[in-house]
Amino acid sequence: MIRLCSIDELQDPGSKGFHNERGHVFAVRKGDQVYVYENSCPHFGINLEWQPDQFLDSEKRLIQCATHGAQFLIETGECIAGPCPGDMLTVLDCEVSEGVVYLK
Repeated sequence: MIRLCSIDELQDPGSKGFHNERGHVFAVRKGDQVYVYENSCPHFGINLEWQPDQFLDSEKRLIQCATHGAQFLIETGECIAGPCPGDMLTVLDCEVSEGVVYLK
């Protein structure tokens, strides 16, 4: 497993990007849940954020691609608005153990 961060480093709701041997990934926290995705928009295959760690829309309810405005559900990674409706972010298996977020 790859250690990403302490869960306390993620705001609730909030997001944080990482680069490791698995590539560019990001984690999103919503309540007690943490979701991890590949940092790649299904529309163009580019990173989602312009500013470090800013993967959520202004209301922190959806994941948003900064380039094209595509919006994705935090819980599933499904695109619900923008240029690629129905497409999915690539979900990565993660685990929170003793307050630390790990990529499996």
